[in-house]
Amino acid sequence: MASESPDAFSLGLDEPPQPAKAQPYRVLARKYRPQRFDELIGQDAMVQTLGNAIRRDRLAHAFLMTGVRGVGKTSTARLIAKALNCIGPDGQGGPTISPCNVCEPCVAIAEGRHIDVIEMDAASHTGVDDVREIIEAVRYAAVSARYKVYIIDEVHMLSKNAFNALLKTLEEPPAHVKFLFATTEVNKVPVTVLSRCQRFDLRRISAEQLADHFARVSEKEGVQVEPEALALIARAAEGSARDGLSILDQAIAHGAEGVTADQVRAMLGLSDRGAIRKLLGLLLAGDAQASLAALKGQHDLGVEPAALIRGLLGSVHGITRAKVGGPQDPAQSAEERDAYADWASRLGYATIHRLWQLLLKGLGEVNTASLPLEAAEMALLRVIHASELPDPGAILEKLANGEAVPARAAELPAAAAQGATLKAPPTFAALVDLLSAKGKPHVAQQLHDYAGVVRYAPPELVIKPSKPLAGDFLRDLTAGLKSLTGATWQVSVSDGPAEPSLLDQEKAKAEELRQSVLASPVVKAAFDAFPDAELTHYDLNERSA
Repeated sequence: MASESPDAFSLGLDEPPQPAKAQPYRVLARKYRPQRFDELIGQDAMVQTLGNAIRRDRLAHAFLMTGVRGVGKTSTARLIAKALNCIGPDGQGGPTISPCNVCEPCVAIAEGRHIDVIEMDAASHTGVDDVREIIEAVRYAAVSARYKVYIIDEVHMLSKNAFNALLKTLEEPPAHVKFLFATTEVNKVPVTVLSRCQRFDLRRISAEQLADHFARVSEKEGVQVEPEALALIARAAEGSARDGLSILDQAIAHGAEGVTADQVRAMLGLSDRGAIRKLLGLLLAGDAQASLAALKGQHDLGVEPAALIRGLLGSVHGITRAKVGGPQDPAQSAEERDAYADWASRLGYATIHRLWQLLLKGLGEVNTASLPLEAAEMALLRVIHASELPDPGAILEKLANGEAVPARAAELPAAAAQGATLKAPPTFAALVDLLSAKGKPHVAQQLHDYAGVVRYAPPELVIKPSKPLAGDFLRDLTAGLKSLTGATWQVSVSDGPAEPSLLDQEKAKAEELRQSVLASPVVKAAFDAFPDAELTHYDLNERSA
């Protein structure tokens, strides 16, 4: 039997081919982290500033990136580190706004293993000892890079002593050191630190930009995603690319062959917009039983009561935008836009604003109630009840004009109903007397002494003050007049021609009487006989006697 050749084993000729090693899965938020400045979404102003600084060799020694979560603060810091240390594919390049991503510094920084680019999480390194390590290390030159870069994330978490220890080094660091700070709460960073950094405020990414970005990511992943689903994800992300990619990742896992808008709504706990519009129509029609049944049906489907109220608020907001002619929401379907336009043509601003306030109050109650479903039911019933009430402005106008009061006016507060039987005083002076007699002496005294009448046409009063009045005077006066007359008065201040104040009128009248007394023959004769005499008191009753 022939012996086996050792070369056959050494070359592995008889071994079966080995399958390629599977790459570990990376979530979309990490897989599509920006690797170039032109991949940053919505930060054009910052990229232009950095590009000009690099080209003109005017690089600051410390940068501070601030903004909401997921807009690219840490990614920007890493991009700056690559831009400063890139050497190009040939190893001869210098700082550039367009890192090559193929040289060793670029690759090492992207993988988080470059020895001269140190990333530190300030949330877990808050003390002065952690900062002292940085202060001692900055004295030494970079090992292999052009610059030694310190990236400190959530820098606002550093303690006060740590910030103080860093100040001197931050103001005058060695030429080979750059500091890159990132924070979501820039108001917690001491001004002494802010003044030593070049600050970049990263903008919240718009829903349109996010939807476009998610569409490109979906295409690269080979997944079909409905445009409306992308718009819903972009809206739910609230300006954060990372949050949106996480939601998209979850949506792709949720859908078997693609991602639909209905799947996204179900995943995020959003109510179907068609059901929301149907419920809003029932509320406006005043159908209490059908409204509660629709609420119960949505709750049985898994929609939280708070999400339902938020959906109603979104619909009311959509109606308002349609009424004022705002731009179209890409997340709205054509059917939804038509429905909003129809409601906008039939509802007045007062009704829409009342709906918004009632639903907003209901949302707060649902969020804090121990029984959210019951709180939502009471909120919807309150909306229906309010829709049956007459408009308060129309009622008060009729009361002021003496017209017949609707039967529903009996539901107005008792004070307003009682005040409606009073008539407005015929003159301004009578009005002041009424205020004084009915428990408003301070307001009456102010009007009497310092207010000249420009126009008195109840329920309108226009005055010209002779001296500055208290900031809450007009409010108190309006409230007092409403409580006395039952009407809503329009009280305003004007610089136009006005009558003298009641006090000035009384003084003028008293002076006129005094002059008439001085002009009488008896008084003139008395002054001729006694030149130094003074007229100190005069009683008209005594004169007539």
